[in-house]
Amino acid sequence: MSLVKPTLDTPFHIDFNWWQQHDREWRVHLRSLLSEEDQETYKDIIDGDKNLDYVDPETAEVHVVDGLQHVLITKTAQEDDFLDPRTSLIEAVFRLFLKNGNLPMTIQEVGSLLERDPKPILRTLAGPRVYRGIRPIIK
Repeated sequence: MSLVKPTLDTPFHIDFNWWQQHDREWRVHLRSLLSEEDQETYKDIIDGDKNLDYVDPETAEVHVVDGLQHVLITKTAQEDDFLDPRTSLIEAVFRLFLKNGNLPMTIQEVGSLLERDPKPILRTLAGPRVYRGIRPIIK
């Protein structure tokens, strides 16, 4: 962890590399977010550690992405019922990053989009424990 203390304006994101290195069950959690229909439809893509070539629609750059992450971010997270106002804080923030394509967002933005006070979000995410790979981007 960096010695720089994150603020409400520090951008955060899901650091999938960190999560993979620190939680053996990370794929189990991601898979649990998929509907049974999506698990069946995308079985060939999400089983194992399959990577896909993804073409960024804005830049036309080709990126190698994890198949499960790709289905989750581009399909499941875009469903209307993916973000539920009754969801716990960590899960709501995690799902918001998935819905947003895991683009960096400040805690101010996260709080605004979730309609929650950003200060408790910052206290939770800026502490010593990392939840589901949600980490600040410190430059």
